[in-house]
Amino acid sequence: MLHATKPVHDKRAHFRDELRSGRLLRLPGAFNPLTAVLIAELGFDGVYVSGAVLSADLALPDIGLTTLTEVAGRAGQIARVTDLPTLVDADTGFGEAMNVARTVQLLEDAGLAGCHLEDQVNPKRCGHLDGKSVVATEEMVRRIRAAVAARRDPNFVLCARTDARAVEGLAAATERARAYVDAGADMIFPEAMADAAEFAAVRKAVDVPILANMTEFGKSELLTAATLESAGVNLVIYPVTLLRIAMGAVEDGLRRLLADGTQAGLVDRMQTRARLYELLDYAAYNTFDTSIFTFRL
Repeated sequence: MLHATKPVHDKRAHFRDELRSGRLLRLPGAFNPLTAVLIAELGFDGVYVSGAVLSADLALPDIGLTTLTEVAGRAGQIARVTDLPTLVDADTGFGEAMNVARTVQLLEDAGLAGCHLEDQVNPKRCGHLDGKSVVATEEMVRRIRAAVAARRDPNFVLCARTDARAVEGLAAATERARAYVDAGADMIFPEAMADAAEFAAVRKAVDVPILANMTEFGKSELLTAATLESAGVNLVIYPVTLLRIAMGAVEDGLRRLLADGTQAGLVDRMQTRARLYELLDYAAYNTFDTSIFTFRL
């Protein structure tokens, strides 16, 4: 009821423990808080907040137009409703080293379990589009060091994303990954890997957890959880999957409503009122209200 029952420091400690468990953690991307409630109810390991989804929700392209305030605010709303750890996309850190430091502290304050920072030039582009540029390794190392220095909760996970695979090749991406771990990154996110063998190469290069991005219509083959686990991946995100499913259904519904003049033919596709109320836990709110507000004339 209302917010999560587990304190954020417990969520972060749990996230750390699970990353060391040796099993693959699966984090679907939540496009709103209610989606996060459903992700938790169905038994996933955590919640992901995608920068691309947050941009799209604001009807903006994923080219670095969102602000730190927007990202921290929306990610905090999502993190607060679930006992699962929530990982958020912090793009390039919203500026230079001092901005990165502030980003980490605001995301800590918002109740996130961790974030990932990337080595693209600021403003960034979607990681699965052509035309990306990456900063020098030394500049990304400064971003990571700033994040580590700013972090107050040692269990807040700092993940370093490298987009170098598409720009400089796999060997360069693995070299960057090693440098980022040396700078203090807790996890490596190698973006736009082509296949399982490339994830395995990154796994061999570093001794920290690695993250796989299974986004549709991108550069990476859509690999099964079993394949990713066998390649040594520790965490997989499905960042835009749920938004794409939802928006496909919304567009289809709007077309039907326009054509038919009624939503009657769509009712069997809808989540029922009863199921929505179940997710919102209406019964618990009524019980709480009745137990507190007992005055009668």
